[in-house]
Amino acid sequence: MIIAVDFDGTIVTHEYPKIGKEIPFAIATLKKIQQEGRHQLILWTVRQGKELEEALEFCKKRGLEFYAVNSNFPEEQEEHACARKLAADLFIDDRNLGGLPDWGVIYQMISSGKAWEPYSGDMSEDASQKSFFRKLFQSNK
Repeated sequence: MIIAVDFDGTIVTHEYPKIGKEIPFAIATLKKIQQEGRHQLILWTVRQGKELEEALEFCKKRGLEFYAVNSNFPEEQEEHACARKLAADLFIDDRNLGGLPDWGVIYQMISSGKAWEPYSGDMSEDASQKSFFRKLFQSNK
C-alpha cells in the first residue's frame, strides 16, 4: 500500500515554519510500518525549499526516510509533482475528517487492513428522526 503522510500536525506539532515537537509514537510507528516491508511511505507536505529540507533532516536523524517526497516516485521533479494529485492508497493527515487518531490506532488500522469501517450505528426510523442533519435538510411540506 502507498501511504502519504503529512508532516506538520501529523508527525510534529504545528509550529510552521519551525519544526514542532514530535507527536508521541509518530516516527516509531512509521518506522515499524516501513520495516514490515509491505508499504511505501511518501512525505506529503506543503513545506518547500529550506523548510522541506529541515523536515526531511528531522526525520532522517530519527531513522525515518521516505520512498518519495511530494511525488509518486523519487525521480519525479518537484515542480511537476506538486501540481497534481498524489496516487496514494491512504493519507495520514491531521486535517482528516475526524482529526488524527492516536498513532497506535493508526498502526492497528494499517496492519489489520481495516483503515475505514462504515458507520454501524442505529439508523432505525426513531434514530433517523432525531438526526440534526435529517431535520436540517428535510424539505418543508
